Amino acid sequence: MAEFALIERFRQRAGSRPDVALGIGDDAALIDPPKGQQVVLAVDTLVEGVHFARGVPASAIGWKALAVNLSDLAAMGAEPAIALLALTLPSEDVGFVDEFAAGFSALADTHRVALVGGDTTRGPLAASVTVMGYVPTGRALTRAGAEPGDDLWVTGTLGDAAGALALWKSGVPMLRTGSLRERLDRPAPRLGAGLALRGLATACIDVSDGFLADLGHILAMSGVGADVEADALPVSPALLDAFPDTAVRRALQLTGGDDYELCFTAPAKKREAVQAALDAVATPATRVGRITEGASLRLFDADGLPIPLPPRRGYVHFIEGGA
Repeated sequence: MAEFALIERFRQRAGSRPDVALGIGDDAALIDPPKGQQVVLAVDTLVEGVHFARGVPASAIGWKALAVNLSDLAAMGAEPAIALLALTLPSEDVGFVDEFAAGFSALADTHRVALVGGDTTRGPLAASVTVMGYVPTGRALTRAGAEPGDDLWVTGTLGDAAGALALWKSGVPMLRTGSLRERLDRPAPRLGAGLALRGLATACIDVSDGFLADLGHILAMSGVGADVEADALPVSPALLDAFPDTAVRRALQLTGGDDYELCFTAPAKKREAVQAALDAVATPATRVGRITEGASLRLFDADGLPIPLPPRRGYVHFIEGGA
């Protein structure tokens, strides 16, 4: 199948929006951003063998390729609008393309995201997605802004995706990892929560590389520290059942990554407003600590006893001194 025939299969599912003046079919797309809005851009790449294993359903790859980008928009408090897709394929596999497009468009349709262009090429399997969204001027959430005394929150539950991966690496077939695998293959970006947190959160980030690693970005950008109650981290019944050992489960929640939940800070005086705003968009959230002066990150158990920080706080893309 020729390259343009592959592109046509995506064009048929591309979706439409009033701000798209020109979509798939030309050298570039034309977008008319709404007045009074800032444009928010994000890009992520998924590579076979790094971000997903060989044999993962194509529909799941398509879904996740978009989801991880929409999660970045959620962390900025942005409304999603546009996507670009660069897909690298080892061969002209029409079945794979159709499945990938089905997963991608299922999530795109849910959030009114229009695919307006991209590229296809031959090579090792990889998908790179660029997304564009909008946020009212001056109202974006960022990693900077956390203040001493702020509450530290996280949406949803942590550790499920890392739990699925750990089970698979231990020899458990993926088909038997149930809801944990669903969190790994088809994460649900917290876009509604991001919008609800405008004007409430002082800093925000999505949890992709691991809770401690991503929290560290907020602390560095804000020039603050944090005390975290490790045993307060929200946990799903599936993770509790699969990993009854507290230390193992805690490690998955603290450093596992691939959660795509939101970690954010907000003034303690806005605690009830935060809870009400997230309840209104059906998003569970848990207070797991507080922001402190200085630059230290400290962990405590439920009894207030200190817990040593793990040597690695999350996923490391490039390890110094080796592959």
